[in-house]
Amino acid sequence: MILHQAQNKIAQSNSRFRVINAGRRFGKTVLASEEIKGVALYKQAKIVYIAPTIQQARDIMWQQLKSELQSITIKANESRLELEVTNKDGKSSFIQLKGWEAIETLRGQSFDFIVLDEVASMRNFWVGWNEVLSPTLIDRKGSCMFISTPKGFNHFYDLYNMHEKDKNYESFHFTTYDNPNIPVEEIEREKLSKPENTFAQEYLGSFRKSEGLVYKEFRRDVHVYNDDSEKQPAKITKRFAGIDFGTTNPAAIITVLKDYDNNYWIPEEFYKRGKIDSQVAEIVASQHFDEVYPDPESPSAIGELTNRGVYCKEVIKNKDSIKNGINRIRALFLQNKLHIHSSCVNLINELETYSYPESRLGRNEEENPIKENDHALDALRYAIYMDEPINLRVQLQQESNISRNRESRKSGYE
Repeated sequence: MILHQAQNKIAQSNSRFRVINAGRRFGKTVLASEEIKGVALYKQAKIVYIAPTIQQARDIMWQQLKSELQSITIKANESRLELEVTNKDGKSSFIQLKGWEAIETLRGQSFDFIVLDEVASMRNFWVGWNEVLSPTLIDRKGSCMFISTPKGFNHFYDLYNMHEKDKNYESFHFTTYDNPNIPVEEIEREKLSKPENTFAQEYLGSFRKSEGLVYKEFRRDVHVYNDDSEKQPAKITKRFAGIDFGTTNPAAIITVLKDYDNNYWIPEEFYKRGKIDSQVAEIVASQHFDEVYPDPESPSAIGELTNRGVYCKEVIKNKDSIKNGINRIRALFLQNKLHIHSSCVNLINELETYSYPESRLGRNEEENPIKENDHALDALRYAIYMDEPINLRVQLQQESNISRNRESRKSGYE
């Protein structure tokens, strides 16, 4: 298949890690398919294509690869989405398709080439990339192509800017207009029918704030600091932590420093999957916090902490605790009293993607946020909200009750 000019520019790059930020219908799937075929034909290769879900991998890539490689296919496994093909030297190459939710099954394997498609939609991306996928490229000095359309300022934004820190990365940005096979009038019709931010993100590949964000007050340029920042933690009065347990989901430990002026500083995070309660407890105990605020829904995990001498304080969970905790953190961002170190990439990612469900009338902030991209945020909320004096928590609860009663009366009138 003939690539258009913009696709060719990417294909001709020799960079080990290529990050492609492109608008819808740019031709990302065609490019990925051609890259996979090229690697499979010219070396004895192991290749994996990964979409957010296995069904997306099947829908996006399976039929296309199977059809175009039919003449050199040795074996095709429909249920496992695997192809074995003959390369130009008469040897075999192996191609498999996976869903991001199953990348743990790739631990210990080795690959020459990985394609990650719709990266912005992959949950807990940095954990999966750093702990599972990146090591699979070491033995064969393999390469990776990261493809996506933006989804707010999440992990894909950081990945797109990785070339500034690592010379092995190269980033590309193309819009839907860069595909000469898409009529311009069709793109213009889409432009007229969509909100400006939606069109800019989906068709121009522009990074925009996600719709329905919970922490819309958070700004990297204001609230993120690093070791070279002018403002640094000083005169610390308390060092504590919030803890969200997890094994399949990541366990999160958020370290919090509180200074003499009631500013909160987040200097580091722990964020890993596969850690059982006793392992998390060992890590927490080694940090010698003044106190910790663990998820109260994990009594056995709290028991592991107390057995190691960790001072655990109660975290109150009720129907309004999530909303009240969110409001407290939002207020701290507005007051510029909550500061997060740039190394806390998972917490920053969650702050920029945590969102409310959509109602028929638009954003619905009376509901709790969608239960995803929230492990580090839960740990942060436990610590920040419960650290506040009891009178402030009572005030937040009263304000929440008043708001709920007002909405109830309004619904009754309607």
